[in-house]
Amino acid sequence: MPQPDPVDAHAEVPTHTSLEVVPRPKYSWYHKVSAVTGAIFCFEIGVFLLLYPWVSDWQPNALMFPLWSRQLWHNLFFRGALSGLGVLNIWISFIEVFRFRRFSV
Repeated sequence: MPQPDPVDAHAEVPTHTSLEVVPRPKYSWYHKVSAVTGAIFCFEIGVFLLLYPWVSDWQPNALMFPLWSRQLWHNLFFRGALSGLGVLNIWISFIEVFRFRRFSV
């Protein structure tokens, strides 16, 4: 059975690579304010979605919703799914808070 040829040790290897130096982006005050505002908004929506489906005020309006959606509204799996979206929003807000380092220097 023939063996594959070993890699040629005398092959020409480039001694240097030309890498472009990319300047760091310059962030203005509105970039920073929008990042903080977005993280706060995402956290607030997350807390609302996490807690509100389990409060006693969670009642659909009988005039606005048809019967099938009222049944869905009271389904515990639906409430759990909304709470899961709340946890996801809270997680995203924490990730955004830890990404604030991009604004330093």
